[in-house]
Amino acid sequence: MGIVERKEREKTEMRDRIVEAATLMFLEDGYEKTSIRNIAEKIEYSPATIYLYFKDKDELFFAIHNIGFQLLLKETEKSHKIKNPLKRLHDIGVTYIEFALNNPEYYDLMFIMRSPMNALKEKHGDEQCWTYGEAVFGTLVSTIQECIDQKLIKSKDATIASMYTWSMVHGLVSLKIRERFKVMDLPEDQIRKMLLQSLDEVINNMKA
Repeated sequence: MGIVERKEREKTEMRDRIVEAATLMFLEDGYEKTSIRNIAEKIEYSPATIYLYFKDKDELFFAIHNIGFQLLLKETEKSHKIKNPLKRLHDIGVTYIEFALNNPEYYDLMFIMRSPMNALKEKHGDEQCWTYGEAVFGTLVSTIQECIDQKLIKSKDATIASMYTWSMVHGLVSLKIRERFKVMDLPEDQIRKMLLQSLDEVINNMKA
């Protein structure tokens, strides 16, 4: 291995180490309590070292945000084995809900917090900047397009139908993650059941 290759590998390893430390701290302490300085202390380097790899906290958290989408994509890709697109659509919805409930911190960062989107705006035009997020949404769009082609749902536009489905399910899990269902004084298992039943209603309303 040459000097250039070794330096590139070392750069990649350091970047991965920073992201790994930041992710652990974020999941344990939350966004507000995770700072560049705290991360630097965790990996025993100066904050200046982190700024060699990330412009600011927003850019660093965009990297964590992408990890969340990689995890979600890995889960949604399991639905590809389901041949019936309507059943696959339901499975994708269940996967989305389960991911959100099991990974509330990731979900918050991926779909609710503004911080990663600030970095995304600066990366506008970079085709690789949101590969995993687009792949997740693409899975939903292609599945709904199959439903349309097979006349299983009423919609004529796969993108609009995907936005409708996503926004409805997102609204439900966001209410749960931000603890808005506490006013209903329901046990956790009943709330989860209610979310899944609501997903059924969303899909039933779309059926042809």
